[in-house]
Amino acid sequence: MLATLRTAGLLAAGEVADCRPLRGGVSSDIVLVTTAAGRKFVVKRALARLKVKDPWFADTARNRAEQAWFDYVAPLVPGVVPKILHRGPDWFAMEFLGGDLVNWKDELLAGRADLPTARAAGSVLGQVHRASWNEARARAEFRTGKSFYDLRIEPYLVTTALRQPVLRPWLEAEATRLASTECALVHGDFSPKNLLVSPTRLVVLDAEVAWFGDPTFDLAFLLTHLHLKALVAGPKAENFLALVPAFWASYRDALGSVAAGDLEARTVRLLLMLMLARVHGKSPVEYLSPPQQGRVTDFVTAQLPRQPESLAAVTAAWKDSLPL
Repeated sequence: MLATLRTAGLLAAGEVADCRPLRGGVSSDIVLVTTAAGRKFVVKRALARLKVKDPWFADTARNRAEQAWFDYVAPLVPGVVPKILHRGPDWFAMEFLGGDLVNWKDELLAGRADLPTARAAGSVLGQVHRASWNEARARAEFRTGKSFYDLRIEPYLVTTALRQPVLRPWLEAEATRLASTECALVHGDFSPKNLLVSPTRLVVLDAEVAWFGDPTFDLAFLLTHLHLKALVAGPKAENFLALVPAFWASYRDALGSVAAGDLEARTVRLLLMLMLARVHGKSPVEYLSPPQQGRVTDFVTAQLPRQPESLAAVTAAWKDSLPL
């Protein structure tokens, strides 16, 4: 890596640095580079095979889609994405973001449910979706449906359908609908682990699944994490579930009137499916115990055939099912 960084001009000839892997997702190698002079930056390289138990492959060109998402969003919401320092064929270097920024997933798992953070996440996502809604540039630049299928639809919906045959018709129908819907620019991994937060700033990372498609995926993906975190929050579950309407209201305010009338119904349906997928798909969350996984399965199996349309109703039903 040092040789590559010297060739790219990120390090001077003969300059040494410490390269330390960072924890993160399963789809890339992420390394913090620290020079002898104390300069820091991050290198991210997409992997052809993801680091999970099941076979899971994807085109490393998604690395360029992530850079393109950063480029698109940077002028829309200043300060919400990291600065890119160098662009390689299947890797790029970006600024290291330290200071008072912390990972939102870590905050949630530590029991801290912050309403302003949920509102900020909803606002940022709503602004991106509104700006890109049926926008020609975004539609042309993010024709990445094959990558989205490989990284999201197949490992989450299709795999879960095979493993949960009772719900297979709903999951397979949603997989088909999702793949054919094109409305706005989707981040594709809008989850707490990819949000760095402070009292004054929110930064979005890991946009390699960027796709011009159905924005309800971003909504359902984030809401899935908020609902699942409530399951492990114990007596603080109500605080976590309060993040759901805060996020949703802020998103709708930022989105404005561009959305179709069935946006909420589509979001709720996909939320239930992604909750199930985070137990039975190729990328299960790591913090649920077997009994908790069973609770998720039972809840979705009961709710999904009813085709609920209200996010508030699903959240209330989820709350009633929790061992508070």
